[in-house]
Amino acid sequence: MKVLESISNFAGKYFAFWVILIALIAFLLPDPFLPLGAYITILLGIVMFGMGLTLKPVDFKIVLTRPLPVIIGVAAQFIIMPLAAFAIAKVLNLPPELAAGLVLLGCVPGGTASNVMVYLAKGNLALSVAMTSLSTLMAPIMTPLLLLLLAGQWLPVDPVSMFMSIIQVIIVPIALGFMVQRFLPKFVEKSITIVPLISVLAILIIVSAVTAANAGNVISSGAIVFFAVFLHNGFGLLLGYLTAFALGLNENDRRAISIEVGMQNSGLGVALATAHFSPLAALPSVWGAIWHNISGPILATIWSKKPAVAAEREPAQNLHASPKANLEK
Repeated sequence: MKVLESISNFAGKYFAFWVILIALIAFLLPDPFLPLGAYITILLGIVMFGMGLTLKPVDFKIVLTRPLPVIIGVAAQFIIMPLAAFAIAKVLNLPPELAAGLVLLGCVPGGTASNVMVYLAKGNLALSVAMTSLSTLMAPIMTPLLLLLLAGQWLPVDPVSMFMSIIQVIIVPIALGFMVQRFLPKFVEKSITIVPLISVLAILIIVSAVTAANAGNVISSGAIVFFAVFLHNGFGLLLGYLTAFALGLNENDRRAISIEVGMQNSGLGVALATAHFSPLAALPSVWGAIWHNISGPILATIWSKKPAVAAEREPAQNLHASPKANLEK
């Protein structure tokens, strides 16, 4: 178990490198990875099950004790990112499938890797975990609704079908994971150290499958899509911070909200785009899985060297194991 724990920690620590490597391999040699596309939904469910294994009632304590930062953060998540994606798609005049894919990336909830980034950035970890959990639970309603409003002009959107997909891929696995850790805590305690490794492998397979399916599209559209994702992530990080600042939140809360807003659940974006649109529409989320796990650590490293002095931080009671392995997750 010690060896697996070490491998798991190593895999999580260098996650961005592994994502870039597997994407490059799948781009150069796509054929072996093409059949893996059929398992994207199952693999994302495994990642979400891992999140459920680490989710505890205490994660929602801040919602009751300090609801304002959570409300501000989740509202910013579902306002800033969808509108920024819509504006960028319009300004860059992206083709319909790529435009819809970018808006989809903006409409999914925050990625759980953000929890680790907030912890490293010396931000409010309890706020980060609450925002991730709450935005994820709201996703079955918010994601299809926002996508219908903003992306319907480019591609047909079936909100009911997408609602059911998110329930199946996100809510059910999280609920199952939560029940397992509630009723089998000793088993979970012994096995939780390898959850990051399983999550890393699942996300790498997802990235490889979608990259292989888009090998030709990466050549023709890769640069413009990456630029769009780069702008989208940058606006999320900046506007998330400025929103928290303008509303008078302390520095720890600002850092948490900035990272939470900027880092999306790219895996969910890939799964929904593949199931409801096309492999090409999944390309923005693939780039998101890569870039978010580069920009997040960079920002966390900068902030880690500048502790927020005058603010109170919530204790880091539950640094999720599975978020370490997620893209965005």
